[in-house]
Amino acid sequence: MNETQAHWEEHYGERDRVWSGRVNVQFADVTADLPPGHALDLGCGEGADSVWLAERGWTVVAVDISETALGRAREAASSRGVGDRIEFVQLDLSDGFPDGTFDLVSAQFLHSTVRLDRTTILAKAARAIRPGGVLVIVDHGSAPPWVSKLDHHHEFPSAEEVVAGLNLADDEFERVRIEAVERLAVGPEGQQRPWMDNVIVLRRRESS
Repeated sequence: MNETQAHWEEHYGERDRVWSGRVNVQFADVTADLPPGHALDLGCGEGADSVWLAERGWTVVAVDISETALGRAREAASSRGVGDRIEFVQLDLSDGFPDGTFDLVSAQFLHSTVRLDRTTILAKAARAIRPGGVLVIVDHGSAPPWVSKLDHHHEFPSAEEVVAGLNLADDEFERVRIEAVERLAVGPEGQQRPWMDNVIVLRRRESS
């Protein structure tokens, strides 16, 4: 187990559940009307997005570095009757990337305080999109509004900066949606504050 995996195992081991178990709101908004196909969920965590997709007819490859998180994701998929539609893969995305191409690749809040070669991972994600397929990236646009100072340095690039970092050709990818979206977030003590998400939706052109 490398240092990055150990960090995330510790993170998920602190509580019986870290995330809400509900699909990410922005992700559901931009994918609800897509026809089901083959999806890749990068950094799937406890599996809420993957299960949501599977319940809507998608087959999913769900990747995370933490076996603890994946165990919870498998349980969630099984309990909701879609375990046979999801392949769970333990992988450090800074060291490797799943084989194959996909109709949808999702990277939801793929942030980390430890090693994560994010730009390279997202560039690989774009290359894994089939013609006509979609890359959906949702990022935090700023630090949590209930935190006055982060205990580590973290960059929060804009949606345009994220896209620019991918260095994609305009004749290869269509910019479907690139914007900052405000949502009401709930803090660790139940406090509600507005928080900005960067929402990025790119479609590989059919002729590429």
